Parts: sequence; C-alpha cells; structure tokens
Amino acid sequence: MAECFRFVRGSAVAKPKIHLPKQDVDEESPVSFDRFDMAILRELLADSRKTLQEIGAAVSLSPTTCWSRIKRLEAEGVIKRYTADLNRAKLGWQDTVIVQLTLDSHTDEALYEFGQTLATIPEVMEAYLISGDYDYFIRIAVKNTRDYERLLREKLYKIPGIRHSKSSFVLRVLKDEHVPL
Repeated sequence: MAECFRFVRGSAVAKPKIHLPKQDVDEESPVSFDRFDMAILRELLADSRKTLQEIGAAVSLSPTTCWSRIKRLEAEGVIKRYTADLNRAKLGWQDTVIVQLTLDSHTDEALYEFGQTLATIPEVMEAYLISGDYDYFIRIAVKNTRDYERLLREKLYKIPGIRHSKSSFVLRVLKDEHVPL
C-alpha cells in the first residue's frame, strides 16, 4: 500500500498532505537528471538560501542556467517547497519516540479516518502506512517521558480502532538525511 501521509521535518505550521487510499496505486515516474541537476539539488539541500550566484559557482553553471534548472525541477515536482530545518531540542522537544501501531480494521474508511485523526496531532512529525507486523510507523516529538505519557492518554489512545502499539525512545540519532543524492 502507498504512503498514507508524511510530515516534513520542521514544518510546524504547514498543513499535512492527506492522501486518500486508492485501490490501484499509481507510482510517480522518476524524472531524468543530469550531473548538474544533482549538483544543484545537493547545494539546495545543504542551504536553500544560497543565491543563484553561489549555486552557479559551486556547480560550474551561470546563475541564469541554475535559475532555469531550478524552475524546471520545481515544475516537475522534484522540489516541493523550501523550508527551515529547526533544532527541536532548542525548541523544547528533547525526545523522539518511534511508535508502531496496529489497527483493528484495515478498510479504506478505517485507514482514512485514522490518518485524518493522526494528522491533527502536532507532535507527530512523520507517519507511514507500512507492511509487516504493524500497520503504522510514526515518529513523534515530545518534551520528555511525562509529555509522552500525556500524549498517549490525551491524544493517541483516544483514537478509536488501535489494537496494539509499541513505543521506543530514540537514544541517539546516527544519521538524519533527506534524500540520497
């Protein structure tokens, strides 16, 4: 089954995209890139506030050519948006919890309703509908263990249809990359 929805890290004010479950899932076709496109994307991932002159110098292209390529990548949906990468700990969100959930029902309606409700919880940073022993893989930001207990009682466990959950606190982040370029 396709990804139900995804929150992009650091997007506290952005509305989450909710995709209705479909019977036949059409995968998007990859876009063709050359080495310059990839170099531009790497520069933007490192710092999306770089000027066209800085990007051009880094990838050995003129600023005008870089601008044209960036506009094409935006139009093709490769570049979805520009955002800030926030330090959660400095904002008071000291811990990250990985939650795996199983639902009682797997109908399209149950999956949609669960996704809609989950999307309203601001602490949920990412949520995936997955295959395997669990139905959902969810990454949650919390201030501490008491905050997580509050989240469970007041929000997560009030969602109807949860059969089982398993939570793990992240001890250390070993790698946190966006896209393998």
